[in-house]
Parts: sequence; structure tokens; C-alpha cells
Amino acid sequence: MDERVTITVENGIADVRLIRTDKMNALDPAMFAGINGAIEKLAGMKDVRVAVLSGDGRAFCAGLDMASMAGGGSGNDLGARSHGVANTAQNVAWGWRALPMPVIAAVHGVALGGGFQIMSGACVRIAHPATRMSIRETYWGLVPDMAGLALWRTLVRDDVLRDLTYSAREFTAVDAERYGFVTRLAEDPRAAAFELAREIAGRNPDAVKASKRLINLMADGDTATMLQAESDEQIKLMRSPNQVEAVRANMEKRAAVFAD
Repeated sequence: MDERVTITVENGIADVRLIRTDKMNALDPAMFAGINGAIEKLAGMKDVRVAVLSGDGRAFCAGLDMASMAGGGSGNDLGARSHGVANTAQNVAWGWRALPMPVIAAVHGVALGGGFQIMSGACVRIAHPATRMSIRETYWGLVPDMAGLALWRTLVRDDVLRDLTYSAREFTAVDAERYGFVTRLAEDPRAAAFELAREIAGRNPDAVKASKRLINLMADGDTATMLQAESDEQIKLMRSPNQVEAVRANMEKRAAVFAD
């Protein structure tokens, strides 16, 4: 994993970095393996309350490294559900959605094709205004197949998605914010992402994770399922130690001390 992705944790925040810097963090087999390994590791890290995902160097992720993939691809069997509902390639994007903790993507340089889909798996996406983006797959005669469509259905209008997918044209993060792909813009996306991460890490981690589960359910859950899930999550939270601590800390005007 450390060959392509690093994770460092401080104060409940995981700093997750794509580090194939010389290739603008393009996706080769080792990068697929590294991202999937990082997601698996984060899933078991009870002390992580929020993760910040970014790319080292000049870019977030330039998408598939077509030269390196020509000899055998990501090692992905498209039909195999190797990671729950997802195959190996889909999990590098969908896996961020499936993690228990919130994930914030800090995006700069380029986020093209597979890189754009990986970005889309984050709960919140903060991008530099000049970031170049594209749903690139039809340029290569393919379709988006790294969970993008499952992720985009809650972000963007149907006609906008068709326009960008069919044409494969580039757009900037300014456009992406208007379309709904990007949450907000920042001149320093990493700094903005860590500022938000610190705010989230200061909230009851049980409530934050429960909120992520509920919001994830919105894409598929019917009204009855959603209403029941709200009640179930609230029952578990009410009068739990971390919920009591949240109330006490607010009443006493101090920083809360939560247990992970």
C-alpha cells in the first residue's frame, strides 16, 4: 500500500495521500491495489473519525495510466463482486462511500476519468477552481465503470450527466460546483479540507457515523425505510455516553472528550 498510498493519523483525522507523483497519481495496477488496501485499513481504524483524501504533487488523479493497464489492467474481474457490492476497480471509488467515517476529498490539478470517479466517492469534495475534470471514458470508447454512475445519481441532473458522459469533454471545478459534483471551491483545498475535518472530528463520532449511514441510504431507501432508520439510529444514540458528553460539553462551554 505504501508504494502508492500513505495514511497518517493525528487527532482522529486520517491524512490519505495518493503518491504516484511522477505520473500525476494515474491509476496503474499498484495504485488500484494501494487504494483498495488503504480503504480496507481505514475500515478497521476505530480511532479515525474523518479522512482527508488528496493527491501528492501536481494533481489529484489523472485517471487510468493507459500504457501500464494495457498489459492486464487492474487485475479486475469485471463480473466478480470482490468487495461487497463492488468489483476491484469499482471499490476504489465506492469504498470511500462505504467507509464508516466521513471522507473529504481535496482536489487540485486534474481529476479525469477514474480519478473523477474516485473523487466522487467522498462525502464532501473541495476543489481548486482551476482543476480540470472530465468523465473521460467515452474518449477511449468505454463507459464509466468505477462506480461513478451509482455515486453521481445523488449529485447531478440527468441531462447534465448525459451531456458530460456522451461528450467526454473537459470542464473546470467552477463548472463542477455549479453542476453538483464539487461541494465548494478553495484556493487551498487541503487546508480547507483539514479545517472541515477538525470541525467534524470535534463532534460525537457515533452521531457522525450514524448520519453518514442515513445519508447513504437516501439514494435507495423508500420513505418507510428512511423513517425507520432515523428512529433506529436515534434510539441507539440517545443517552449513550458520547451523546451525554456532547450535551455536557455544550452546557459547560468546553471541548467535548469523546470515546472512539
